[in-house]
Amino acid sequence: MQTAKSMTLFTFGGLAYGILEIIWRGETHISMFLVGGLCFLLINKIDSSPFFGRSLILKAPICALTVTGIELVSGVIVNLMMNLSVWDYSDIPLNLWGQICLPFSVIWLGLSVPAALAGRVLMSLIFGDDLPELRLLPSRTEPVEENG
Repeated sequence: MQTAKSMTLFTFGGLAYGILEIIWRGETHISMFLVGGLCFLLINKIDSSPFFGRSLILKAPICALTVTGIELVSGVIVNLMMNLSVWDYSDIPLNLWGQICLPFSVIWLGLSVPAALAGRVLMSLIFGDDLPELRLLPSRTEPVEENG
C-alpha cells in the first residue's frame, strides 16, 4: 500500500508541477515531471513525519530547503551537465550558477503549505486516510517530540 501511495503522490506532483510550469512559463520539460513528483513526495513525507512536529508553518522552511536542494541537483544535471537549458536563473538576483535563487526559494516556501495540504487531501480521497489535524502554528502546550 505504501508503494501505491508514493506512486500516487509522485504522479500527482509531477503532473501538477508541469501544469504550473505551463501556466507560469508557457512550457515545461519532462525532467520537470520528475522534479515535481519527487518534491511533492518529499513534502508529503516531511508533513507526515513526527520528527518535524505538527505545525505546517514550522515544516514549510524544511520543505522549501528540500525543494531548493532538489532544484539545484537537478539543475546541475539537466542544465549544466546535459546542456538541456530547461531553466536559467542567471538574471535573477541571489542565484547560484543560474540553477537556484532566493526569490524562487521564497516561492517554494509559500507553496509548501498548500502542497502539504493537497497531499493530505489526496491521500484521504484516494486511500481513505484520516485527515490529520490542521495545525498551522505550533501550540504552546505541544510537547516536543523526540525521534528515537
